[in-house]
Amino acid sequence: MSYKATKGVISNFIDHHYRHFNSAAMRDAAIGYKTHLEKGGQMVVTLAGAMSSAEIGLSLAEMIRQGKVHAISCTGANLEEDVYNLVAHDHYVRVPNYRDLTPEDEQKLLDRHLNRVTDTCIPEEEAIRRIEGAIMEVWTEAEKKGESYLPHEYFYKILLNGSLKKYYQIDPKDSWLLAAAERNLPMVVPGWEDSTTGNIFTGHNIKGNIKNVNTVKSGISYMMSWAEWYMAASKKADIGFFQIGGGIAGDFPICVVPMLHQDLEYTEVKCWKYFCQISDSTTSYGSYSGAVPNEKITWGKLEIDTPRFIVESDASIVAPLMFGYILGW
Repeated sequence: MSYKATKGVISNFIDHHYRHFNSAAMRDAAIGYKTHLEKGGQMVVTLAGAMSSAEIGLSLAEMIRQGKVHAISCTGANLEEDVYNLVAHDHYVRVPNYRDLTPEDEQKLLDRHLNRVTDTCIPEEEAIRRIEGAIMEVWTEAEKKGESYLPHEYFYKILLNGSLKKYYQIDPKDSWLLAAAERNLPMVVPGWEDSTTGNIFTGHNIKGNIKNVNTVKSGISYMMSWAEWYMAASKKADIGFFQIGGGIAGDFPICVVPMLHQDLEYTEVKCWKYFCQISDSTTSYGSYSGAVPNEKITWGKLEIDTPRFIVESDASIVAPLMFGYILGW
């Protein structure tokens, strides 16, 4: 593949050193991403795992600002945890020896209201409850007006209305969700109901503080809005799919193509025109996260000639490098 390398330090390092195995797959995928954009394509990025707690915003936010990401699918955890980091970063506790923790050590973290994600502990009061107060206000306001919005739209509201600004503890340019809100980036958050904020919304419904469960729209509404976006966007450009991890964050949005083809019989809608997955999951026991890209051809998601890449590595290492390469750093 011929490609004129950019001159950034990261780009030059990758071009010189990443020649074989997973490193070469990573470079090829990054070049494919750039080529897709240079041909006028658009890109969907999906976030599984705990990439927001891994502070993926340090690179993803700039990708969004530079127009190299056109839509996002993420878990409810990634949606909220980017904002947690924005408003409570100084209160996080890192536990580098997390593999050595005993059950008693874990209990001590719970007693301190620290919720652990691998080596990172999210502070309940400063992060979760701070967000609860802000989002409860917009939920209540919407219910009074008889309005209903998708989960991410409420997060956009609390970021754009300034109610959280006084709590910012990182440079806001490093928040990918704030960058997305400022561009009103299309988004889907499948399975939002199992996130902490989804649990909080459920609790307020049970208590009767919010009486209309439809104040927050469901996953079916997400798929309907996603189908509308894909049909309109794919008429103007080829759409690529950049998947970090697996699970519902990846499977939900990619399924829009076979749904449009097979269930609605909109056979003129284009398939995905680029695919890359970063994953260290194994291909076994029917694993979606570990499924090789070719399997998606049988489901009508990809075509035989769709550029396909898989990088079998740790996304917290690989994704920032790829984004740096794509940005020309």
